Amino acid sequence: MATEEDERMGSLKAQLAKLFEVSLKVTVPNEPDVEPLVAACTGKFGDYQCNNAMGLWSKIKGKGTQFRGPPAVGEAIKNNLPASEMIESCSVAGPGFVNVLLSKNWMAKSIQKMLIGGIDTWAPMPPVKKAVVDFSSPNIAKEMHVGHLRSTIIGDTLARMLEFSKVEVLRRNHVGDWGTQFGMLIEFLFEKFPNFEDATETAIGDLQAFYKASKQRFDADPAFKERAQQAVVRLQGGEDKYCRAWAQICEISRMEFHKVYNRLGVHLEEKGESFYNPYIPGVIEALTKQGLVEESQGARVIFIEGINIPLIVVKSDGGFNYASTDLAALWYRLNEEKAEWIIYVTDVGQQQHFDMVFKAAKRAGWLPHSDNSYPKASHVGFGLVLGEDGKRFRTRNTEVVRLVDLLDEAKSRSKAVLIERGKGDEWTEEEIESTAEAVGYGAVKYADLKNNRLTNYTFNFDQMLNDKGNTAVYLLYAHARICSIIRRSGKDVEELKSKGTVVLGYKDERDLGLHLLQFAEVRTKIQSIPCVLSQACFDTFLSHFQVVEEACTNLLPNVLCDYLYNLSEIFSKFYSNPECKVIGSDMETSRLLLCEATAVVMRKCFNLLGITPIYKI
Repeated sequence: MATEEDERMGSLKAQLAKLFEVSLKVTVPNEPDVEPLVAACTGKFGDYQCNNAMGLWSKIKGKGTQFRGPPAVGEAIKNNLPASEMIESCSVAGPGFVNVLLSKNWMAKSIQKMLIGGIDTWAPMPPVKKAVVDFSSPNIAKEMHVGHLRSTIIGDTLARMLEFSKVEVLRRNHVGDWGTQFGMLIEFLFEKFPNFEDATETAIGDLQAFYKASKQRFDADPAFKERAQQAVVRLQGGEDKYCRAWAQICEISRMEFHKVYNRLGVHLEEKGESFYNPYIPGVIEALTKQGLVEESQGARVIFIEGINIPLIVVKSDGGFNYASTDLAALWYRLNEEKAEWIIYVTDVGQQQHFDMVFKAAKRAGWLPHSDNSYPKASHVGFGLVLGEDGKRFRTRNTEVVRLVDLLDEAKSRSKAVLIERGKGDEWTEEEIESTAEAVGYGAVKYADLKNNRLTNYTFNFDQMLNDKGNTAVYLLYAHARICSIIRRSGKDVEELKSKGTVVLGYKDERDLGLHLLQFAEVRTKIQSIPCVLSQACFDTFLSHFQVVEEACTNLLPNVLCDYLYNLSEIFSKFYSNPECKVIGSDMETSRLLLCEATAVVMRKCFNLLGITPIYKI
């Protein structure tokens, strides 16, 4: 019986790598553990290249080898390739680059198998089974603002990509629900609501205003400040009344957070700072026994090689801090939750903090020293959301923008466009509402995700809601048009899947088929490697590409956006080609199946990006 892994096709590159692995063992039997270096290309010589010849030549020359240079090594690699129905032809170019042209028949069969077996058969196969994605992480008693948008959207997409790859993902919301600020919040709650358990979201009103008022009172009234500081001690001591007040404040905050999460279609499991608090003393004690924790200016710290400031794990007043909590959380995730990959999605300003935490974990032996080994921890940083003035995105009165208001504005603008186009007379109210949500929220998400996450980006409603160019609106409409083509044919697409055949006869059909098959890779294509590269330049180029490929597949959502946009453009070229007429042509069945395959892949891309597809416009 075939296993699930057998039925999953994996990427084209991975399949070709298996074939080249066999060839390399035959070509250079005395060079063990040679990794096949296979890359996609858009050159005229083929679809993929194997680029091992130059590197191998540098290893074997002078060892009595039969070969007389990289081209001869490349020829041998080509000749030793096992027979495979996926390869149409191979050729060798320049200093041994083995170019592979894929078989059109095999490509067509693979697309048809996906249509029958489902898009999950094209899921990538990463080397991990369980991962933690730590994202969103707002602070209790504070509104979620536009600054939380990127972490929430990027983290959700990374989690979706890993889940699609059959990785068990623990979606963690590391909320700020512990610390000295809760003393002033609790004391202020007692003042405003003597029967504090009757305090509701409606009674308290604007949580952000409540926080500000308590802070002003804390700063201006010494007596209140003293009571607030005592409240912290009582809370940390587990006194019932204070714990219940703390829980009440947290619950009201959660209700606000869920308004945002429900709009975005994001789900997380909350494990905030308070959850890890009981683990901190044991973790610090264990690190101390290992000799990692040292005294410095009254505090207890871990010195990190190459960084001129220490990681403070116990403050001079004996209190714990972010580093204490993050070390305890990392220990818990590795030892209790048995995660193989822990991914933290925060702004780039926290890069050094996490770098120090990860290096401390390596010193402790929690993580391997190699970043390519598992378990591992990764920080996924992102830039700022800017206003059109180039400054941090804020309201006119310099307040940060509430995320729920921003999302409602996107939906409202999207709905207005639908009404303007006359859809109010054609569609039901439910259809208008659901489409406005899909387009409005999708536009906000895509405008963020299509950018390299490390850069800042400018928030602009007009640009993100434009129905032309690389926007969610354009892509959602493109998907709806494909669905309309299939409906207009009057054919039962499910019947076509079982009885029809895909044929990639014309160039535009083949180009579309190849791009569809490359979905599992979700990576940037490269041009054919020029033959004049030196060995050093070649090694640098190739290692860089491999890093980019890994990052794109797992940690750079913008590459998925690029793939989706390119897919819509390639489909448009196919559909507008008179030689590839769909409805009413002799090849109608095959081309309808190509339309369906494109729609299926687009829907999966939307799903991974957290965007709801639309089916009519």
